Amino acid sequence: MPELSILIPARNEMFLAKTIENIIENIEGDTEVIAVCDGNWPEPGIHDHPRVSLIYHSQSIGQRAATNEAAKMSTARFIMKTDAHCAFDKGFDVKLMADCGPKDTMVPRLYNLHAFDWKCNQCGHRTYQGPTPTKCEKCDNTTNFERVMVWQPRWNRQSDFMRFDNNLHFQYHGDYKNRPEAQGDIAEVMSTLGACWFVHRVRYWEIDGVDEGMGSWGQMGTELACKSWLSGGRMVVNKKTWYSHMFRTQGGFGFPYTISNSDVEKTRKLSRDLWINNAWPKQVRPLSWLVEKFWPVPGWTDEDLSRIKGNGQVSERRRTTLTKGLVYYTDNRLDQHLAESVQMQIERSCNGLPIVSVSLKSVEFGESITLQLERGILTMFKQILAGLEASTADIVFLAEHDILYHPSHFRFSPMRPDVFYYNENTWKVDVETGRALFYYAKQTSGLCAYRSLLLEHYRKRVERVEREGFTRRMGFEPGTHSHPRGVDNYKAERWMSEFPNIDIRHKHNLTQSRWRQDQFRNQKFCQGWTEAEEVPGWGRTLGRFDEFLRGVESGKQPL
Repeated sequence: MPELSILIPARNEMFLAKTIENIIENIEGDTEVIAVCDGNWPEPGIHDHPRVSLIYHSQSIGQRAATNEAAKMSTARFIMKTDAHCAFDKGFDVKLMADCGPKDTMVPRLYNLHAFDWKCNQCGHRTYQGPTPTKCEKCDNTTNFERVMVWQPRWNRQSDFMRFDNNLHFQYHGDYKNRPEAQGDIAEVMSTLGACWFVHRVRYWEIDGVDEGMGSWGQMGTELACKSWLSGGRMVVNKKTWYSHMFRTQGGFGFPYTISNSDVEKTRKLSRDLWINNAWPKQVRPLSWLVEKFWPVPGWTDEDLSRIKGNGQVSERRRTTLTKGLVYYTDNRLDQHLAESVQMQIERSCNGLPIVSVSLKSVEFGESITLQLERGILTMFKQILAGLEASTADIVFLAEHDILYHPSHFRFSPMRPDVFYYNENTWKVDVETGRALFYYAKQTSGLCAYRSLLLEHYRKRVERVEREGFTRRMGFEPGTHSHPRGVDNYKAERWMSEFPNIDIRHKHNLTQSRWRQDQFRNQKFCQGWTEAEEVPGWGRTLGRFDEFLRGVESGKQPL
């Protein structure tokens, strides 16, 4: 496994190949590049290289979604996101890895990038990067110009410190460099640009990655800063190394995504609502704490600070009252030994969260409900609904009888009450052979959401299936099909727990097991296909599933 994965979300980026080439020239550690070609193949093309992987989407999914997708592909200890128009210091990767603490979000020192000049092919005169010249300053040429690559930092345009104002808009914080706390090679910063940042991969998922619900673009630096600081970590600049970024102020090098002013303002409003109101569930510090830490902050008044302090007190009380619970459901067809092992693992992993179990035969597991129904798809929906109606938790994890859940699964907290969240870090393991397989998939067994949202959905789902019957066009998973095909128009997002869950594949699974990629009619549903002899964080399963299961029962596994 590489030590570092460099993630590059890229759409219509003419300098993607040059950026990757520069990265490969300057890395000195075990570092790879994962680039997402978001809606187009890059031009010029990317040369094959063993350290470079490309993900291609024929339709754009957006910068945030592309960043998260690349992060999910990574198995490295660290990840670094960068824009597709950057240059880097020699050995930047090992310098960042050497200094990044487990709860740090680190940014290299920033320089502006002199990417290219325009050369007049008639007289040789060169003009600094910008719009295509209409006329040479030295001769009468109006048509014959050539872009000549420079790709060097502008050493006189350095930026170490950044902030956001009282509307959470990005701003530079140049004067901060004169404060005593800004001295040294590693210094704390209030915020960042969003063009380049570095973090432990586990930490990235602890803070829920970047929120795709905020839209494709905008506020990424503010989001990362608030998540890093307000979750109990910090954001720092590493002055020992640098990156150089080309800003989108040049003609012919504009914004690659189609986006309206209303979309931009929507993202900004979502950001303000989340952070000014201290509405992120994983906060342990209010926003006022961060502003006071860097006080005085240009763009903030005493009145602004007083206002958000009041928000913090109200929101903190609301946030700490949110409760979590599980709804467990079973058709009682699973081998008794497997069923008991799963229940034992759930009790250990959920750390005392209340469990409502809904079965078709009596079981002693949590608060038990028995429904006198025959096994089937509608019955499964009715079981989930019965469990949701009996639960009193604000946030509910759905738990199935043949999934071994890792403790890290239950540490997740949904960011928004109107989104279904799926943990896609699940490996399938065959009970007979111990064969282990991973691919990205939204499964009901990995679903976590606010109970109110789940109740609304499953009430509508049960009513509709009773009236019309179930078709696969409706989908099993809430949020994956829009109305009228699906039940409603709420969205689904994916997340990845620190370590995976295990989906035990056996002869009584309600859904079909597929062990070959050609068994999928649509290949997009088997992305990330990985076969292995062991499951990360759990240990070897191939050829020893019974022994593996005894390790789970004894508490020796997961590792």
